[in-house]
Amino acid sequence: MRAILAALGLVSLAVSSAVAAPSEVWRAEGLSNPESVVLDTTENVLYVSNVAGEPAGKDGKGFISRLSSDGKILALEWATGLDAPKGLALVGDQLYVSDIDKLVAINTKTGSIAKTWPAAGAQFLNDVAADEQGRVFVSDMLTNKIWLLDGDSFAVWLDDAKLENPNGLKVAGDKLIVASWGAMEPDWSTKVPGHLLSVDIASKKIADFGDPKPVGNLDGLEPDGAGGWYVSDWVAGGLYHAGPDGRAEQLLDLAQGSADIGILPAQKIVLVPMMTDNVLVAYQVE
Repeated sequence: MRAILAALGLVSLAVSSAVAAPSEVWRAEGLSNPESVVLDTTENVLYVSNVAGEPAGKDGKGFISRLSSDGKILALEWATGLDAPKGLALVGDQLYVSDIDKLVAINTKTGSIAKTWPAAGAQFLNDVAADEQGRVFVSDMLTNKIWLLDGDSFAVWLDDAKLENPNGLKVAGDKLIVASWGAMEPDWSTKVPGHLLSVDIASKKIADFGDPKPVGNLDGLEPDGAGGWYVSDWVAGGLYHAGPDGRAEQLLDLAQGSADIGILPAQKIVLVPMMTDNVLVAYQVE
């Protein structure tokens, strides 16, 4: 996103909270525009998506890396044959990856592509989230749509400007939590930055997640285990914590490119892919 967003510099909102400032635990260098990270609890490894170039470039350069849970690169190009992979979600031994205008399933036992679902009309598929039934939700940030893979059917599930250019997704019970970028101008700027939204999965009703005040150009989000959320701001750069009431506080002031975060819940560690710095950084949050 460097070429698209280099001229932007938005100020994020911070309000008070009791969460302590995180400390760096480790960093994994040598990645290539890392965008998303997910923990495979079965194998105790991390998968990291590498855009490896332009975020909308169909150049076949994108790949997935496999790391140990303490940040050692086990296989830099563990899975290849992708364009600009971004969001990741695990369902059993299938790693689901968004790749511009298609959803890809990778077999975690082999690292090979198992299946691909095209998303006709999609422009910028971004985050991926799975529910307990194994259904897979995918945000299309530029078109204000959320796609759903249900069985073998991949189709638009929700199309609504109220999503405010959805980026991060996470299923929480009967709700889909959305980290919005903010209503976007043609140059990707936002007059009003985004905040957290909640979508009732049954009714598809969209509501603010608590406090509707702008937070930033939001990217990834992960639960804190107590009803709140950790969330990243790509443009201004930063890691935030939003309590159950939606009020947000900046925990870390980071460089531009803090992308789709992951979490190691047992260790209380948040993983931040720094997309423009080619590094994944682990922070102790409690």
